Amino acid sequence: MSKVMDFLNETGTFFLATVDGDQPKARPLGAKFEFDGKVYFAIGDFKDVYKQLQANPKCEIVACKKDGHWLRYTGKAVFATDPSYSERALDAAPNLRKIYNEESGRKLALFTMEDATCVDIAMMGPGEDLLN
Repeated sequence: MSKVMDFLNETGTFFLATVDGDQPKARPLGAKFEFDGKVYFAIGDFKDVYKQLQANPKCEIVACKKDGHWLRYTGKAVFATDPSYSERALDAAPNLRKIYNEESGRKLALFTMEDATCVDIAMMGPGEDLLN
């Protein structure tokens, strides 16, 4: 999994695609952390993206490097239920504490991908499986 984190750390921002009914939705994200061999992604539990993943957990993450390589990470979002994971995410991205805190009442929802594939694809070449 560290290959996935290395790729995402290099790109900084990545895009999460979900579906809302029959309409695809994509948005930039950056909050992620690795724990127990899994990459976790953080979103607000009050946002439409959370509702979309609850209704249909199939999603895809895409990121691009300046050298032309891009990542496609496809799978099913599975939400973490351990509240300590939110603290880990906030430690990994401390700027989010301004948004997600007791005063605001906003909470992070954290998910990892299951039944997933992840490929590093060169602009004009074959892809490399990053999960195996």
